[in-house]
Amino acid sequence: MAHRIFTTSFAGVYPLYVAKVTKKGRTAAELDTVIEWLTGYDADGLAAAIADGRNLEDFFTQAPAFNPDSALITGVVCGVRVEQIEDPLMQKLRYLDKLVDELAKGKTLSAVLRSPKERPA
Repeated sequence: MAHRIFTTSFAGVYPLYVAKVTKKGRTAAELDTVIEWLTGYDADGLAAAIADGRNLEDFFTQAPAFNPDSALITGVVCGVRVEQIEDPLMQKLRYLDKLVDELAKGKTLSAVLRSPKERPA
């Protein structure tokens, strides 16, 4: 049985994410950058996802290009290590939660948007 959070509309949680980051001095544009990095949605696609009321399951399964560097996201959200979540959909949702938390806690955008460490030649 699917978790009920998956049936929640993205448009319902997006304002909560905006409120969380703006309360801490960050901007909605920074939040959008984080979401776009993770999912591959562009600004128009993100706006469409909000406008059409798609649920979180559809938001993530229809993501144009889920970032392969998302595997670099580690840490704890809601008492659970995101890298150990077995359900791929729940893991994607918790990846987003983790990035939003980091943005709200003041991490630089470049630190939030993971990239593989460059190795010296």
